[in-house]
Amino acid sequence: MNAPLNHPMPLLDLDVLRTFVAIAETGSFTRAASAVFRTPSAVSMQIKKLEEILGVAVFTRDPRTVSLTNEGEMLMGYARRLLALNREAVSKFILPDISGVVRVGSPDDYGERVLPNVLRRFAQTHPSVAVDVTIDMSSQLLRRMAERQLDITLFTVCREIPLDAEVLLTEPVVWGGARGGTAHLRDPLPVSLWEEGCVWRADALEALSKGGRDYRIAYMSAHTAGQRAAILSDLAVAPLPRSFTGDDIVALGPNEGLPKLSNYHLAMRVAPEASAPVRAAADHIRATFEAFRETGKF
Repeated sequence: MNAPLNHPMPLLDLDVLRTFVAIAETGSFTRAASAVFRTPSAVSMQIKKLEEILGVAVFTRDPRTVSLTNEGEMLMGYARRLLALNREAVSKFILPDISGVVRVGSPDDYGERVLPNVLRRFAQTHPSVAVDVTIDMSSQLLRRMAERQLDITLFTVCREIPLDAEVLLTEPVVWGGARGGTAHLRDPLPVSLWEEGCVWRADALEALSKGGRDYRIAYMSAHTAGQRAAILSDLAVAPLPRSFTGDDIVALGPNEGLPKLSNYHLAMRVAPEASAPVRAAADHIRATFEAFRETGKF
């Protein structure tokens, strides 16, 4: 039964929503408790209170796993947006006067698609902070990070995730081809690849070798614009994250005779003992990817 219109609506506690998101992302009350610095029993009480307020179950529990119910999936979108909005609002008041330089590294693809949005929002809330951006391959960015030339870096990884890295996004890699194109029908298969050291390149070549598919490298570029040009001209197919497809580039796979590729992770590494400007920039990057997971758009 719906509450009367003049009945005060209950308020959702952001701290509880933070716990809710941590449980959903870790798949465990115990791991979430560690992430939010609470005891497992306190975390359980928070979720019990949340479910009582909403009148629905947000998790399905069994002895080994925890998963979201349909109502929980719906709440997740609201929770991420509320938490991101809270961070953005609070930063305008708590960190308005911080200044300094933040050195950010990113692979070319995300440097083109994501960083402009992040930097625009960051400049609005932290006008006294300068941001220096380095675009390079993930392996080189990690080297620069180890040499303390960067404060934050984004990087891609297909398999083992470093312990000090934070995963921002996980999605499948697919073969990108021109809509209506025929490059994937040719033999040997013409492929467009990034330079040595790219995790998508290594995964694609391994899959082609295991699948026994003859191929030739028809195009090579270290830049996303070059890869898109090779695909759109129907010169070749190329391994891409699924979110890079759409419009004139379509996702190809086993149904088109191409081997299935792996998932990949976009991760972030932040320098130990990061300064206030660095922490603020990292929060803006997190908020951008939280919004992407909800809307599918950067």
